[in-house]
This record gives sequence, C-alpha cells and structure tokens, in this order.
Amino acid sequence: MQIITLTTDFGTKDWFVGTMKGVILGIAPRAAIVDLTHEIPAGDIRAGAFALAAGYRFFPEGTVHVAVIDPGVGGARKAIAVQTANYHFVGPDNGVLSWALAKEKIKSVRWLKNSDNFLQPISQTFHGRDIFAPVAAHLSCGALIRKFGPAQKDFVRLRWPQPRVRRNRIEGEVVFVDRFGNAMTNIENGGLNTRRDLEIFAGPKRLCQVKAFYQSVPAGHAVAVPGSNGFLEIAVNGGSAAKRFGLKIGDRVHIRWR
Repeated sequence: MQIITLTTDFGTKDWFVGTMKGVILGIAPRAAIVDLTHEIPAGDIRAGAFALAAGYRFFPEGTVHVAVIDPGVGGARKAIAVQTANYHFVGPDNGVLSWALAKEKIKSVRWLKNSDNFLQPISQTFHGRDIFAPVAAHLSCGALIRKFGPAQKDFVRLRWPQPRVRRNRIEGEVVFVDRFGNAMTNIENGGLNTRRDLEIFAGPKRLCQVKAFYQSVPAGHAVAVPGSNGFLEIAVNGGSAAKRFGLKIGDRVHIRWR
C-alpha cells in the first residue's frame, strides 16, 4: 500500500476532490489517500506552498505528494513530477511545489507530456483529475518517473522571504494565516530561546510579547509563540490575531529585544 497526499484549493463542497480520489483508486485501488488540506484560499500559490512544506516531511518515505493550486490551468504553465531522495511530488510548475522541494535532494524533474498516462479526454479546466491524479496513482504503483515525459533542468521557484537580522531586531513577514487566525511568520524558532524580553511589532505598533505557549497569557490576550512548523507565529489566546490586528500574508513584522 502506498500513500498519496492531496493539497488543493478545491474545498469540500464540490465534487472535485472526490473525483480525484476516484481516478486514483481506479488505477491504484490499494492506495491510501490522505487529505493534507483542501482549504487553501482560491488561487493562493504561496499558501499552498507553505502548507505542503509544513506537512510533507511527516509522511513515510515513498509517499506521493500532489498539490493542485492552479490558477494557470489550461494555459502556458507546465505540469511536472519531481522525484527526490524520499518522495515524489506532482503538480503544476507554478512554484507550489518549490518550498517543499527546497528541503529535498532532487533526483529527477519531468515535464508531464506522455498523455498515455492521463485520463482522456483532458479537460483544460481540471488537470487535477485528468493529469495529476492519474500520474500520482501510476507513481504509487511503481511506474518510473522517466516514462511520464522529458527531463527538465529546473522548476519554478517561489521566492522565500528571508528575515533580516539587525543589531537588536529581526525583520520578517507573515507567510501564512491558519483557520484559527494565527499569523505564521518567516522568523525561525531557532535562536529565539537565547534572548529575553522579546516583543513583536507590525510597523511601529507593538503587538505582543514572545512567550512559550498560547496560555502564557490570559484569554483574549495576544502572544507570539514558537510554532510547530518551526516558525514564530502571532496568536490570540482563544481568538484570532488576524482579525485583531488585521494581519494578512505579506505584512511586515519584526522582533525587538533589549
């Protein structure tokens, strides 16, 4: 039994995710399909890239990861499959795979051109069903990646916003907002424990202190904590930091210390 994960912006109200699973099971009936998430904001490639990068490495070696946040479906963007030392990744070549692949040893990148492996006829609006799902299923059954199309040297890479370290501050930005309204930043947890009296700001506005966990502050109060994904996140105990402070992806934040 092989594992296939799905990360999409399809939601669960429509038939899209279920149809992809049907295609996979028609080819690989013993596959275990895991929904990483289907609640990525529509067309938000960066959010999809972050979610995939946050979750993919907790799956067993050999897992096939499919990510479909694909506003360019039917257009000029390529469809690709990537083999790394530990996994396969399948999706549009628009950067959605790139933050996960940045942590992997790349063995092969293939442009998905061999239509013998696709569902026919191919819709120009639903490559998740017609291209990515069947390719993932064939890979999970042991198909060699070279059979899916020609090799290409690289893939589209989203820029990862690197935090800047100043004399008494680290400057970063919000890279994801989860369903609880926690605003996750690009500031890594490592090194923060060596500093005391850390405070986080959005522009000139002080938001909160950095503490160890959510309930380090009373209910309704804001706090920044080292997140489980390895990055500092801004939260409200029992509430939404995104709503409280109007935080969204791309907003600049910084940590100060004395």
